[in-house]
Amino acid sequence: MGDVLRQERLTQERTLKDVADAARISMPYLSEVERGRKEASSEVLAAAAHALGLDLGDLLSLARDELSRHRNRRQGRVTSPYNAQLSLVAA
Repeated sequence: MGDVLRQERLTQERTLKDVADAARISMPYLSEVERGRKEASSEVLAAAAHALGLDLGDLLSLARDELSRHRNRRQGRVTSPYNAQLSLVAA
């Protein structure tokens, strides 16, 4: 979840302080969440998501997609952001 929060924050070119202030959580705590050192409550995740212009459902959906990509990479599968199927033919 932290990776998704960080990626969304960086995509929006926002600082940790800006998002933490908007979410009304401490900057060190948000940093710990982003780095995976703290497990945030659903209320904290919702506040951080809202500060990024997302709702909690959007954040969870992004996290699910990232988890699927990570799992597919570990299993050696090729994934596409467009959910297209790819066939590989051995020569």
